[in-house]
Amino acid sequence: QVQLVESGGGLVQAGGSLSLSCAASGRTFSNSARAWFRQAPGKEREFVASISWRGDNTYYADSVRGRFTISRDYGKNTVYLQMASLKPEDTAVYYCAAPAQSGGYYSLSPRGYDYWGQGTQVTVSS
Repeated sequence: QVQLVESGGGLVQAGGSLSLSCAASGRTFSNSARAWFRQAPGKEREFVASISWRGDNTYYADSVRGRFTISRDYGKNTVYLQMASLKPEDTAVYYCAAPAQSGGYYSLSPRGYDYWGQGTQVTVSS
């Protein structure tokens, strides 16, 4: 059974930093892209960042580019999201995702991913 488990969320003041982790079990995703999405109350789930299966390409939403960094550890089957200069509008439940497809496949849409974590709450106070 494939599981993605996020950790690291919490409450932080505006301008602060948080680091999220997403550990995978049940299969290796070393040949697959990995991604982070977020969903604020009353809003649709939106793309935050993704990293290619080789780790040599990263993609970011305009709203987080320059403040967030996605990375991965193949040995730990884990993907990370380092968040800096946090803003109140970053408040959301953050989800990690992985596709069933391997290789160069990636997507900016939630529909492009087959496996999801349970989510971790990030709250940024002003």
